[in-house]
Order: sequence, then C-alpha cells, then structure tokens
Amino acid sequence: MRTVPPPDRPSRLKLFLRRQKRLLRPLMGLVFIGALAGAGWYALGIPAVQERITPLRDQLMGTNTLRVTAINIAGANLTDESVILQALNTRVGAPILNFSVSGARERLNALPFVDHASVARHLSGEIEVTLVERPPYAVWQHQGHFELIDRQGKPVPGQDGSTKDAAAFTHLPLVVGDGANIAASGLIDTLLQEPEVRSRVTAAVRVSDRRWNLSLRDGATVLLPESEEAPAIHRLAAFQASTRLLDRPVVLIDMRLPDRLTIRELPAPAPAETSSTSNTGSSRGALPSPSAH
Repeated sequence: MRTVPPPDRPSRLKLFLRRQKRLLRPLMGLVFIGALAGAGWYALGIPAVQERITPLRDQLMGTNTLRVTAINIAGANLTDESVILQALNTRVGAPILNFSVSGARERLNALPFVDHASVARHLSGEIEVTLVERPPYAVWQHQGHFELIDRQGKPVPGQDGSTKDAAAFTHLPLVVGDGANIAASGLIDTLLQEPEVRSRVTAAVRVSDRRWNLSLRDGATVLLPESEEAPAIHRLAAFQASTRLLDRPVVLIDMRLPDRLTIRELPAPAPAETSSTSNTGSSRGALPSPSAH
C-alpha cells in the first residue's frame, strides 16, 4: 500500500507573517478610528461647521437650557462695567457653552488699568470675573504727550480715553519733564503729608532730571533744592502756617538755600493820580527759616 507524503510544513517566515497579520487588523482599525476622530475635531474648529452643528448639538445635549444666568465681577474699581461686559462678548441669557473663557480673558487683559484678569465659567450659568487692576499714580507730561503712570513710573497700559481715564487725568498729580515719571513718587508722597501746600500745586516740573519746581495755582513758582525736596516742602508748609506766605501776591519762592528762602512779589500798582510813570520793578526779600518743623 502506497503512503501519501505529508504536506509541506510552512516556513517560519510564513508563520510569522500570519501571526502579524492577525495583530495588524485590530491595530489598523484603531488607526482608522483615530484618523476619523482627528478629522472631526479639526472640522469642529471651522466657524462654518460650528454654525451648522450648533443647533443639532443643542438639541442632542439639551444645551438650550444651559444659559448664562449671572455675570459676577470683582475688583473693578477703575474699569467700567459696560466695558467689561463688552470684552466678555456674552450676556445673561446667552448659551453658556458658547462662551470662550480664554478669549474673554485675553480681551480683559488688554483693557485700561487691568494688570491681569481671571475668568471662570460654571455650568450653573454663572460667569465669575476677577480683575487685578494697576491703578495710576500720576499723570506724566513729556514730549507734548500726557500719559498715566503707576507708582514705579511705568505707563499704565491700554489707555483709551474712557470716562474713567478722563477722571484720572483730572484728579491725579501732574509731573512734567524727562525723568519726572521715575522721581515722582517721593515728591508726591511728601506733598500728601502737607495738604495745605498740595492743594495749591498744579504741576511739578523736573529740571535737568536733578531737582523740582512747583507750579502753584495762582501762577507762582517754588524752586526746590536738589535731593532736599522733603525738608523744603515741610519748611514751606511751616511758613504758610506762620505767615500765610502762599496767600500773598508772590511770583517766585526760591528755596534752594537750606537756611533761608528768597521771595519775589508782584510790583505794587502805582497810584494813577500821582505817578506819571509805571513801576515795573519787583520787590524781593529773604526770610529766615522758621523755627517750627
């Protein structure tokens, strides 16, 4: 009886490829599903696609009920609420899931007086906004421009001429000249200690970035010594308390000498009926430093 030879046994390479083919089939399926998901995610970022799928998404997820119910704002002392709401780009009653937290934060950070902002969105419908503002300390006039500055002399970002910008320009101290922004804080702090003098100062002018001149409300000028502004201002306040110096028709008060001050007053008007020539001179005088202060 003739025996049938057994079939050829597959080689090791064929066996290996068969095993790999069984493993590759589920792997290829995962790759295909991942590619579809990536394409779908990319398509969702296209505005036209978002506009078309938003109504369907709202129906499927029931998001018609997820609306903005309240907008809570904290830390806005200098920034108008209407400006904040405009930067948020939403309103009460709008779909909460359409609100972009990152976009709102970026727009808020660009507002006047805002150092940085934090924004949170809750599915309860509330939007929480917290601002950390950078308050202006003075107005700096230089090269024909007016600019709000902080205590360190740095420009306050994003000034846009809003109502509160204008109010800040009106009520803050005015410093003028190159370097005035950096040196302003020490001078302003001293003036705040002497409200009688401060109330009469309309501007502080930096001279050669070394010392200050004070321009007063009635047109007089006070020359302060270099690096000795605080003692001079305290002396001036003492003179005002004892002699009412700032209430007199003074044109110039020179305080650059530590032991005395020199004043120049307006010339007295000549009597019209007795004098045919006008008196154009000015009176000058020197007062010793008061013992007070």
